[in-house]
Amino acid sequence: MKTSNRLNGIGEYYFSQKLRDIEALNKAGKSVINLGIGSPDLPPHSSVITTLQEVASKPDTHTYQSYKGAAVLRNAIGNWYQKWYGVSLDPQTEILPLMGSKEGILHICMTYLNEGDEVLVPNPGYPTYTSAVKLSGGSCIEYELLEANNYFPDFEKLETLDLNKIKLWFVNYPHMPTGQSASIAQVEKMIAFAQKNKILIVHDNPYSFILNDEPLSLLSIAGAKDCVVELNSLSKSHNMAGWRVGMLCGAKERIEEVLRFKSNMDSGMFLPVQLAAARALELGEEWHASVNTVYSKRREKVYEILNLLNCSYSKNQSGLFVWAAVPDSKVEAKHQFGMGGLLSDRLLNESGIFITPGGIFGSAGNGFVRISLCAAEEKLDEVINRIKQKIKN
Repeated sequence: MKTSNRLNGIGEYYFSQKLRDIEALNKAGKSVINLGIGSPDLPPHSSVITTLQEVASKPDTHTYQSYKGAAVLRNAIGNWYQKWYGVSLDPQTEILPLMGSKEGILHICMTYLNEGDEVLVPNPGYPTYTSAVKLSGGSCIEYELLEANNYFPDFEKLETLDLNKIKLWFVNYPHMPTGQSASIAQVEKMIAFAQKNKILIVHDNPYSFILNDEPLSLLSIAGAKDCVVELNSLSKSHNMAGWRVGMLCGAKERIEEVLRFKSNMDSGMFLPVQLAAARALELGEEWHASVNTVYSKRREKVYEILNLLNCSYSKNQSGLFVWAAVPDSKVEAKHQFGMGGLLSDRLLNESGIFITPGGIFGSAGNGFVRISLCAAEEKLDEVINRIKQKIKN
């Protein structure tokens, strides 16, 4: 059957296809080590799992739930934002739980975009931003994030655009895939630009607790609620990626507008998941420190892998990945994803190791690769051994 026009130019999500390719290689005896996807392999805190089990065992917790989320979860999110970000939110009107922040990206685009509206999307950046904009009938205007500018927007270039059609601006710090954090001064500059040009910033903020000493919410800046909505998630910070728990925070009017769309798309989140998520949000510094200790050790192993591959990288990165420039990164390659794509393919085919080519995040990533920290040290040691063996041969 012919698909709708809205799917024109939108392919299957890269990792959806790649996971099938890796599965096929494994069935053929390849034994691929996957360092591509940021899916935490560590479990949630034991008390979170216990809460889920206890609440799910009750006979009255399996009904449809509120479209706005359980009050317990909204209150927990409000307390969490106050404690860690210094942001005061009204749990009744300024917080909307989501089944993962990824769905929130589409909800926002469907809520605000009409045919012909334009959206600023980062290059490199999360591919779902582009897909959601196109599915909603909008047009993407890419803004490059370059290493020379510390992966921060070039405002002189932005000022040269016709900003009258720009309705939304996707921003993501700590940035994925580069791991770059933003300072308060930089955030203030973004907010001032958005206020001046009447643009709504959509800040995607799932990495602020991973190898990052200073979690930052854009909503902590004075006046930000006038021009910012913020997506957040428990997927990375609390090892709950498969649980699909996220949130949208912002001004009362923005939450009400997005709810008009969202409430027609789902029937609420499973109550035991919501109450377990509320428990997760109560965890303190000890939890984050323990998780980051594991990731810090893994990151040292990833540095060793990148050194063996003659890649260059900054050690000043946050988040679940390490972003690195490949040798001859500026050389044009006959590959969809540039020199990074060539290195990724070579490692997969020759050594059974998958790392993500930076080009899947946009053309500005063609000379880069991204390695995930979501693999045990033993797996990373095996990667190191395979690469050393290949070099020796």
